[in-house]
Amino acid sequence: MDDQDYSKRVDAALKQVADWLEAFDPDVLDYQTSDGVITLSFADKTRFVLNRQSAVHQVWFAAGARAWHYVWDAARAEWVDERDGHGLYGNLERTVAAKLGSPVPPVGGPARR
Repeated sequence: MDDQDYSKRVDAALKQVADWLEAFDPDVLDYQTSDGVITLSFADKTRFVLNRQSAVHQVWFAAGARAWHYVWDAARAEWVDERDGHGLYGNLERTVAAKLGSPVPPVGGPARR
């Protein structure tokens, strides 16, 4: 993947995540964006961070003591973990749901699934 393709795909992914986060009550889960970084801030001051890593054409997600590195999989048309192949959006949903202690809507809405 060239730099231009990477930028287009990562920007689309970050926008999709930011759009997803808009649905949450900001008193429960708020977020900030800044130059390729989305910081999720929970009521208890815990923060999760999703950010682009342009030098290696990856997306990184850190939640608590865990971190994952995602690469674009053209065959699956999604960002997948470089270690076990799980999808970025599914992991965001799982980790946020676990932190909130309740189910969350899917990233991208029902059409994504």
